[in-house]
This record gives sequence, C-alpha cells and structure tokens, in this order.
Amino acid sequence: MLRIRLRRVGAKHNPKYRVVVADSRSPRDGAFVEIIGHYDPIPDPPKIVIDEEKALKWLRQGAQPSDTVAKFLKRMGTLERVKER
Repeated sequence: MLRIRLRRVGAKHNPKYRVVVADSRSPRDGAFVEIIGHYDPIPDPPKIVIDEEKALKWLRQGAQPSDTVAKFLKRMGTLERVKER
C-alpha cells in the first residue's frame, strides 16, 4: 500500500521534510516513489508547499496520507476534492 508521508532531510537541530509518496513498508527516510512537496516547521507560521495536482493523482489511486499530511491536505482543501468524485 502506498502512503503519502514526511521524509526528513534537514540537518541536526534544523528539521526540514519532503512530502513523498512511498510504500508503507519502506523506512521513513528510505525509498520513495515521488516527491510532491516540502514542509519547513521552523518559521512562524511553518511553510507548507504541496503540489495539489500530484497529491490528488495519488489520492485517487488509493494512496493513504499519514496523520500529519492529512492535516496539511485538509487545510488546503485537497481531501474534500478527492471525496467529491
């Protein structure tokens, strides 16, 4: 099963994350299928950039978002667009 989740790429004490589509069995920072965005929690407010078209494509193909990514997508309104179809 595919998951849309965060992958840490930042340095020690400076976290940055990529939003990726990955197999649910792969490790957090392991292999992934596609990068669909990024997340920087340090600035106030945190910077979240997700390609909505790519996210919709993967959600329609059955990829399940992690809890954190689901919050981001809900805030963007993307999850509601998937449910419309």
